[in-house]
Amino acid sequence: MHDIANYALDALKKNGADKASCSVSKGRKDEFNIEANQFTLLRTVFSDTLSLKALVGGRKGTVLVNKLDRASIDDAVANCVALAKSAEPDDAEDIAPLVENKKFDNARAADLDGLFSRSKEYLEQVRDEFSKIIIENFSSYHSEDEKIFVNSNGVCFESNNNFYNFNSMFVAKDGEKSSSFNYGGAFLADMSAPFLDAGIHRALLAEAQKSLSPRPVEKKFTGKIIVTPACDDMIWETLMDNFLSDRPMIEGTSRWKDALETVVADKKLTFRAAPLNPKMVAALPMTADGFLARDVDFIREGALKSFALSLYGANKTKKPRADSHFHNIEVAAGETSLEEMICGVERGILLNRFSGGSPGASGDVSGVAKNSFLIENGKISDALQETMISFNILDALKNITAISRERIANGVTILPWCCFDGITVSGK
Repeated sequence: MHDIANYALDALKKNGADKASCSVSKGRKDEFNIEANQFTLLRTVFSDTLSLKALVGGRKGTVLVNKLDRASIDDAVANCVALAKSAEPDDAEDIAPLVENKKFDNARAADLDGLFSRSKEYLEQVRDEFSKIIIENFSSYHSEDEKIFVNSNGVCFESNNNFYNFNSMFVAKDGEKSSSFNYGGAFLADMSAPFLDAGIHRALLAEAQKSLSPRPVEKKFTGKIIVTPACDDMIWETLMDNFLSDRPMIEGTSRWKDALETVVADKKLTFRAAPLNPKMVAALPMTADGFLARDVDFIREGALKSFALSLYGANKTKKPRADSHFHNIEVAAGETSLEEMICGVERGILLNRFSGGSPGASGDVSGVAKNSFLIENGKISDALQETMISFNILDALKNITAISRERIANGVTILPWCCFDGITVSGK
């Protein structure tokens, strides 16, 4: 891989690139698939990837190919430089400077017998503990990825990482009754524990069985929602996509573009990228643009401390680059137990899944609460029929009433339960 990366990098420079970078990866995935409670597939997939970037007079060209032979590399290099020469100049384009080169080796031998045994055990445990659950689709795999990144400034990073993953999609059925589908899974470092014990997976299965006789909300009301760790996309991914990352910052649509070092949330909230946390099983030690990945607080005790800007985004906006990639999200634990949090809700919703359109620049969110439960007088009561909820995400951040001490780590995120007030729930 060193030879491939260095050959491609030299070829980019010889073909006219002023600055260049190259990433080479070789991956292997061993996967089991299960449908209708039967093993239906075992396959091994190999993947080779070459990613090239060339800068010529401030113009960028990028090419991604899946072949690593010399002829394919030569073609990719020629295409990359040609694309750069025909592109519009952009002063924000650059490559990472040399600071420190490192090698990261987290390779472990694959335990495919253990993967098969845990997958089979999962089916048996679900059958024995949750008689009304139907596993519609299940997959488990072991992934190994070897990667090297080099650039013309002398940067060189190497990594070798592997992990296990399982994903399950399921419904509860009892005669003619059926729940909404739900799904769960986790990234795991080894096969030391049953899949059913990962994250909140057992709770999701139990709640699916309780959802066979849902009821609608009778009247529209404004109350609280408790967002569970299973519903990680509605709040935390939206913050990244709409307010912190390159696109909204460059386009100027982020309502936080001038809010650095100001209060944007309740002081109970600390929200960060945490690729160095040992519980992040599927974490990359380096960023895509050639920097070491570090932990970064985006919001610390309610104050905005950093944007999620790449090198390009930082150059374009003239704001600081974030020393991280942005896939491994952590929310700091609070001081309230989950039980106390639920007891503090007079009327609201326990939200496991949300279905709705992408929020706009205003932060307004509207969609359907799925696989969720009504909370009344401090107790979780009935499962809800699909119920509309709406709120403004930026207002909701300032109306956090509690964050749980308990947190769930699924290998890519570490999240607590969070309670937000001022949410509009639309009933019949």
